Amino acid sequence: MSTFVGVHLSDPSLQNQFTQVELRSLQVKFDSVRKQNTVTFGDLPELFIKLKTFSQKYKEEEIKVAVEKLTTDMNAEVSFEQFLKVYLEVQAQAAARYGSSKNSSAFLKAATTTLLHTVGESEQACYVAHINSYLGDDPFLSHFLPIDPATNALFELAKDGVLLWYVESILILLVYHTTNMDTDEMQNVVGWCSKLINVAVPGTIDERTINTKKELNPWERNENHTLCLNSAKAIGCTVVNIGTQDLVEGRPYLVLGLISQIIKIQLLADLNLKKTPQLIELADDTDDIVELMALSPEKLLLKWMNFHLKNGGYKKTLTNFSSDLKDAEAYAYLLNVLAPEHCDPATLDAKDPFDRANLVLDHAERMGCKRYLNPHDITEGSSNLNLAFIAQIFQRRNGLSLDSRKVSFAEMMTDDVQTSREERCFRFWINSLGTTTYVNNVFEDVRNGWVLLEVLDKVCPGSVNWKLASKPPIKMPFRKVENCNQVVEIGRTFKFSLVNVAGNDIVQGNKKLILAFLWQLMRFNMLQLLMNLRNYSHGKEITDSDILCWANLKVKSTGRRSRMESFKDKSLGNGLFFLELLSAVEPRVVNWNLVTKGESDDEKRLNATYIISVARKLGCSIFLLPDDIMEINQKMILTLTASIMYWCLQQPVDPADSSPSQADTASTMDVSSSAPSYSEDESSICGEISTLTMDDALSDTTISSLVDRIDLDE
Repeated sequence: MSTFVGVHLSDPSLQNQFTQVELRSLQVKFDSVRKQNTVTFGDLPELFIKLKTFSQKYKEEEIKVAVEKLTTDMNAEVSFEQFLKVYLEVQAQAAARYGSSKNSSAFLKAATTTLLHTVGESEQACYVAHINSYLGDDPFLSHFLPIDPATNALFELAKDGVLLWYVESILILLVYHTTNMDTDEMQNVVGWCSKLINVAVPGTIDERTINTKKELNPWERNENHTLCLNSAKAIGCTVVNIGTQDLVEGRPYLVLGLISQIIKIQLLADLNLKKTPQLIELADDTDDIVELMALSPEKLLLKWMNFHLKNGGYKKTLTNFSSDLKDAEAYAYLLNVLAPEHCDPATLDAKDPFDRANLVLDHAERMGCKRYLNPHDITEGSSNLNLAFIAQIFQRRNGLSLDSRKVSFAEMMTDDVQTSREERCFRFWINSLGTTTYVNNVFEDVRNGWVLLEVLDKVCPGSVNWKLASKPPIKMPFRKVENCNQVVEIGRTFKFSLVNVAGNDIVQGNKKLILAFLWQLMRFNMLQLLMNLRNYSHGKEITDSDILCWANLKVKSTGRRSRMESFKDKSLGNGLFFLELLSAVEPRVVNWNLVTKGESDDEKRLNATYIISVARKLGCSIFLLPDDIMEINQKMILTLTASIMYWCLQQPVDPADSSPSQADTASTMDVSSSAPSYSEDESSICGEISTLTMDDALSDTTISSLVDRIDLDE
């Protein structure tokens, strides 16, 4: 297993101000300005101006003035911890001067972390109440619930991966239908997860992969957290600046941020035409339907609320979840429309907003909505809590028509299963890259070209000419075409197959073309990551053929005889090859007692679910579903294999570690603390094979010839 080397500071209060990602990044920056093994206060302005945090707000001279206020000697030597303190002080000055971002809504936007972290007590209490409400009656969690919102119990539970496991399990049940405690406590949590997943179709998290023995070593605890974070990423959470060490330390702002994303996804899960086709009532004509499909869940919720407010006689149009709701009047009108039987005339007659907010909450409680927030949260305009409250009202009673003709038309507008599955995969992949724009619907959100330019810049930094790009909102159609034309041109420089493709095809929302482009981009990103492992690729291009040959050789090195002929090999459907591959890269990770023969569909699904969770537990970032393995989706099979290969080749090679023998492989539960190495045969393959074409027929021929070569070697 790979090691995690965190940056540890002597001052705990200072340590808590930073994530491990931020500490490592700042340490690299700090070391880069060392002159004769020392860094002085005078060196800091030059360093700070290179950081985006300050470059957009300060000139170097202004930073110098700010630093001079903090020391009497600019030539004095600065330690790394002193540097961090100066960093925080200068950032605090910037926040005071330009306004801090700490009050921005992480619940409404993709999560990003800054160095100034705060945890709202009201939000924490709301999330705790939500968790207690959903899980309070579950006998498996009697040791943990109810959580006291007045203490740090919420964050203590997260340290061993317990809290995030059961919150994510709720999400699996609601969205997909789908650790270091004593043995009894851990078995309770595992049993509860098993119950949830057995009720639904086995989905994102397979509880069989959790390490559950009495005392976990650091590797096993790290595996639990890695599985947790990769699973969160796979359901749409943004975890770019969160690492396993941050969860081990129970950092409140990061734990709360992750929980808020999970709860947000859960609460907004039904806000789309596929889950709630009745939403089509909000559209007047076909153009409105197209616009409706393009809306994010938050905007759709706002549109739904305005729809009912207009019908109820409310004169204003809401544009946000904060200031527009402070007087609680909109809530009163909304609830009177949705649940007139619980209406209290005193609500609208109340003069004091606080009193009106209290009556609104009473009304909602009579409807069956849990009382998570208090009147102060409404009158203070808390965006996060107002959004959660309105989403809960929508789930309880949306007040929309059940007209069968409208519902049937809405169902016709949704995509087929395969298209939806691919859209989901690319959406979560894009969001995992940490782009500024959070994608809710790939087909609609990429049409202005901006999101694709962001992704291209993440995949290949410097490839985008931002001077020629137009940032949303874009009113002029030709600006969207310009953005998309640049996307296509960059794709051609990457040698994508884009014959007769123009930017306007993306603007028009050609789904087939968009999926094809995103697949080539995702594949390009995978191959680039592998090529950047210079010890393996020696700087040469990696192809699909190389990935397949590596996988076959890796399995062969363990003494097993299974192989895949191509990424469309029908035998892959039972999952056994990938379990053997995972066992080959890390012998102790697969428990063969849990593996089925893969003969029936149920057995195949169990194996597929186990494969995905084991791969995520290792550290693979993958976005496929069990159905993709069972149905042998060629694209997703390639991404799975490449992700395992990428993880394996990143592991340090122990010179004393030889290739595992057949006897070692037979004992699947042996624990090996050293990572597997790869042979010279594996590292030389990439130089012997020409770049693979995108044509499937030629691809299969090329791959088959490579497999034949392996047979001859035997």
